Amino acid sequence: MRSRYKTDAGLVRVLYSRSRYAATLFLISLGLGCSSSKRRPIAVIPRTTGTGLWEPEHQGAEIAAAKFGTRIYWNAPNREDDIEGQISLVNQVNLSRFSGLILSPSQALALMSPVRQAVGRGVPTVVLGSALPLPAGNGLYYVLNDEDVGGQLAAERIATLMNGHGTVLVLGVNPDIAGIMKRARSFERFLSQSYPEIRVVKRRGTFNTLREQQTAQQALRENSEATAIVALMWSSTRAAISVIKEDTTHSSVKVIGFDPDGSALSFDTPILDSVVIEDTRTMAQRAVEIIDLVNRGQSAPQNVAFSPTLVTRENLNEDLIRKLTDLGPAPYNWDRSRIP
Repeated sequence: MRSRYKTDAGLVRVLYSRSRYAATLFLISLGLGCSSSKRRPIAVIPRTTGTGLWEPEHQGAEIAAAKFGTRIYWNAPNREDDIEGQISLVNQVNLSRFSGLILSPSQALALMSPVRQAVGRGVPTVVLGSALPLPAGNGLYYVLNDEDVGGQLAAERIATLMNGHGTVLVLGVNPDIAGIMKRARSFERFLSQSYPEIRVVKRRGTFNTLREQQTAQQALRENSEATAIVALMWSSTRAAISVIKEDTTHSSVKVIGFDPDGSALSFDTPILDSVVIEDTRTMAQRAVEIIDLVNRGQSAPQNVAFSPTLVTRENLNEDLIRKLTDLGPAPYNWDRSRIP
């Protein structure tokens, strides 16, 4: 009996020792997993790259990533209207190992399913710029451009240019982008309430500049009394300026644009009166900060909005405007050919 007791007691000690060893390995693996998670990059997928709207986002994301000790995986389609290309990139993110996703959707409805998948996999996801028809919460966050403010800025400028009466053409009304639709409604609402003598004529738009040129030509031909154009997308802005340059009968028409995509903002033509610019650099910094908070188990705001700015010839050289329009070299090193 005594011998058997010793044997049983030894077995217990062995099993206890092994269980402690297994538990230690488990805790170590958890620690390694957490450390690995911190090193995983954040995927940032704008509508496209190389433009004055999205390159500041890249800069802001890289600055914030360096602050929080993580990296940025930056990639996007070559065109803003390449919805399938953006869906494919998000799907690749869903199959890989990322600590977060920052997405500026090219199309509200089409990107809902990939975003749901990312959130379902536990990837903190921040939609930047324009909202999706999905409520914030459960891992989904919004850092948006305040389109109500943008629409009102354009409306106030139009009221000044037109002395409170006349016809204004609104081009680039794109139902695929929720933010653009919201800025269009804000613009029209402000004018109808404050300047009812200004007539608003709207035209649907796309990211295709050639198609926008045709739309601008037809709109001016059908509304020859129009004295101003508000272009809600930069493709519409470029198209309107091009059409007015070619047709001198409309040389007095002024254009207010949104979301410039040039390497540097300039007013080299009197046709362009002003531009409404989003602060995508600061928005991206906030988005990275939200993902960092979530990954550290802390609470983060679910909805954040940043006001855009109206840039004119008069304020172009102010410090705030120079910062918004600065597309100088970014402090980053990146390789979008590799997915972790």
